[in-house]
Amino acid sequence: MDENNKPSVSGEKALDVLIESMQPVLHETVYVFATVGDSYDTSTVEPIMQFREKEGLTLILARDSATKAGLQSEFPCRMITLNIHSSLDAVGFLARITTRLARLNMGVNPVSGYYHDHLFVPSDRAEDALSELLQMSTQT
Repeated sequence: MDENNKPSVSGEKALDVLIESMQPVLHETVYVFATVGDSYDTSTVEPIMQFREKEGLTLILARDSATKAGLQSEFPCRMITLNIHSSLDAVGFLARITTRLARLNMGVNPVSGYYHDHLFVPSDRAEDALSELLQMSTQT
């Protein structure tokens, strides 16, 4: 057990198992990427992800929330969650997925959480991405 009383589970590493079992789920919300200064109060916008870079704080948040807060944003996208607990040191999983989507001329911004990987794909191509991932999971 870790300090939060959750079992420590390392996740799946086998590439074929990861691909076959990814169970992609497309979320309805349209997200955007924004950047703010280090002192910005993120509790007013509730980002689903934030990452500190030397240039500023990157936020991924619902487009509606960014608009309401008056934030400039880019890349309207939807999130696809891969519902396999992938190991943080699994080799090639996201590379194979992003390469496959690149063949469709589709940009993708992957984010790895402790348990799952999440893909942010252009909102107008999200259904195409989901279809490709479902097809991919049956071809290993």
